[in-house]
Parts: sequence; structure tokens; C-alpha cells
Amino acid sequence: MELQETQKTLLEQGAELPLMEEFYTIQGEGYHSGKAAYFIRLGGCDVGCHWCDVKESWDASLHPLTRTDLIIEHAFPFPGKAVVVTGGEPSMYNLEYLTKQLKLQGIQTFIETSGAYHLTGNWDWICLSPKKTSSPLIENLRNASELKVIVYNKSDFEWAEKNAETVSSNCKLFLQPEWSKAKEMMPQIVDYVMANPKWNVSLQTHKYMNIP
Repeated sequence: MELQETQKTLLEQGAELPLMEEFYTIQGEGYHSGKAAYFIRLGGCDVGCHWCDVKESWDASLHPLTRTDLIIEHAFPFPGKAVVVTGGEPSMYNLEYLTKQLKLQGIQTFIETSGAYHLTGNWDWICLSPKKTSSPLIENLRNASELKVIVYNKSDFEWAEKNAETVSSNCKLFLQPEWSKAKEMMPQIVDYVMANPKWNVSLQTHKYMNIP
């Protein structure tokens, strides 16, 4: 579907965003696992991870452009004052307006990104999950609050270390098994973290809890 000029302008300004879904739940992965948060999932991604569990997010045209003010309005009533923007690949979009308005409402801003694009917006926490199909920008590695590397096979440990060389000393480091390979890779992750304790183990706990 081809966007009209008005829609293109609103999208470029960040006044509208391709919303796939939004929901209030418990953060299931990484440093903030176990905390209540409102998730905003944006459509559109060209990173193309073969093991992606939300491939339906890739085509942005399948997800309606939604007024950013309406998205913020939906997030505000919930008691957990933290919003996680994910995708798809949210850094494809201008997120300045979204984060500015969320912060004016006293809501913390978190993003989950591959880091493949220049990141816009004012973020309290940047979770960078780099993908081999589209390497992260150096600027995003340096600004990452958390580096979360998905481990699908043994070579991903080397990929994790390569990215860890660039992040700041304050960045939290996590290795997370890809869900379909968890039984196979978890013993290797455990051994690796025990031998390299700068890393932590991340699990997709929301899948064990059977929540979004």
C-alpha cells in the first residue's frame, strides 16, 4: 500500500507510527526481566533473522499507521510507568515525539533494537540485540545500556564477544538461547558464563509464564 503525502509527512515526523500491537505485561527478558511494562510493537523490519518469532512484523504495510498521541493515551492508565518499544525494528522510525510525550507523562522509555539504524528519541534504557544479518552501528553499541545476544549456534559466542568490545564498561551483558534451540544451547551458555562471568544468562521467562 502506497502512502499518501500527508501520511508520509506524519510518519517522518513521528506523529504516526505503524502499530502492530500494544499490551501491558511483564518484561520477560534481559536486565529488566520480571518488571511490569507496557509494550508497543511497531511493524517494519528488514534485518531478516531466520529464527525471528514475529515475522508477521516485517511488512510495515500490514500494520496501520496510528496516531502517536493515541498510542501514548493507551499506555498512560497502567500502573507500571515504563514503556518498551520493540518490533520489528523500531529504530527505522522517528521516535523523538513518542519519547518526549511519554516522558512528559512521567513514563520511562525503553527500546529493544538490533541497532542497525540511527537511533532517535530520548531513552532511559537501550537494549541492543545485534544480528549478523545487519550489523549494529558503532554509535548504538557505545550507547547501549544492555547487550543481549541471541545464541543459535556455537559461533554466536564469538559474535557476542566482538560486539562486547565496543560497548561501555557500564553496559550489562546477556546471552540468551534462541527458543527453538534452548535445550541444545543452554548447557553451552551455562558453561560459557561460568568461564566468562562478565556475561549473564537471559531467558524468555514470559514464554515459561505463558504471557505475551
